[in-house]
Amino acid sequence: MRTVSSPAAMTRHHPLAGARASQMAAPGWQPPPSAAKASPVSRKRPDASRASTSAPLPAGLRVTHPERVIDAESGLTKGDVVAYCAGVADLILPHLKGRPVALLRAPAGVAGGRFFQKHAEAAALPGVKQLDAALDPGHDPLLEIATRQGLLSAAQMNVLEFHTWNATARTIAKPDRMVFDLDPGDGVAWAGMQEAAQLLRALLDELGLACLLKTSGGKGLHVIVPLTPRHARQAVGAFSKAIVEHLARAMPARFASKSGAQNRIGRIFVDYLRNGWGSTTAAAWSPRARPGLGVSVPVAWDELDRLSSGDHWTLRNIADRLQIGNAPWAGAAAARRPLAPAMKALGFDPKESPP
Repeated sequence: MRTVSSPAAMTRHHPLAGARASQMAAPGWQPPPSAAKASPVSRKRPDASRASTSAPLPAGLRVTHPERVIDAESGLTKGDVVAYCAGVADLILPHLKGRPVALLRAPAGVAGGRFFQKHAEAAALPGVKQLDAALDPGHDPLLEIATRQGLLSAAQMNVLEFHTWNATARTIAKPDRMVFDLDPGDGVAWAGMQEAAQLLRALLDELGLACLLKTSGGKGLHVIVPLTPRHARQAVGAFSKAIVEHLARAMPARFASKSGAQNRIGRIFVDYLRNGWGSTTAAAWSPRARPGLGVSVPVAWDELDRLSSGDHWTLRNIADRLQIGNAPWAGAAAARRPLAPAMKALGFDPKESPP
């Protein structure tokens, strides 16, 4: 049986934060060579690229007010966002297909009002599929974006962010991933965020779980744990909380297990709340509705120390990264693990999970 470090031991073993990816990979899985050898990331934020991220738009797609500036900081327009979505369709759709999606719409741009949309009439967003209403009883049908047409019609309707559930429609009650969102409090330097991601990875490694990494497109980082979908979402959510509480006990000066700005001044809240029913996380390659229009991008673990921020890539500078695409996550399916051994190692009883 695997054993997990006590809080004192986790603190003593703090140098794990600097370990290389090859030293800390979960048992039985290694990133494929194509991912490990992905084009190196510059230590500074890339300059705006002259390369195009756009692709031809479908002949039947009418983009209204493409000239409207939606982000004053970058000067990017609605037309730029639609063109970006066309250019990354082949990269983002694998992360959207099969999952309920929540769409963040910002009709007045980044500085204006915004709202999440999880339901829509079938004709309102051409190409966006309505899922079986039985998946979420008592509510209107959830949505899925599985096609280029659906992606672009959403962008035309002022969608800036594409968020997905942690379960597919086929196994809606049993998540196939667990998400940790590293959210820095005031006073946390970027180097602290990089170290925190490695420490979380070290703990997951002790539990026998592999994990993937992506920039959030905002201030933080997302750590994704691929799962074999066997446990109910209540157990997965409760276990994610137990992991974060263990981490916070081990290093309370670095980590907070409670949300709220007052709880994480100088510390990092590892947000496990994204593992609840109906909770969502920004999909890989989704723009973020923030000044500068950052993008959430999959990265290899050995690229982490060369990232400059959670919005290392934006719509302005992402063109060259598209050549790398989803390669850093090429082994995601092989990295799936059941949670039972990890739960046992942490002393967690899924039967005690709240309903």
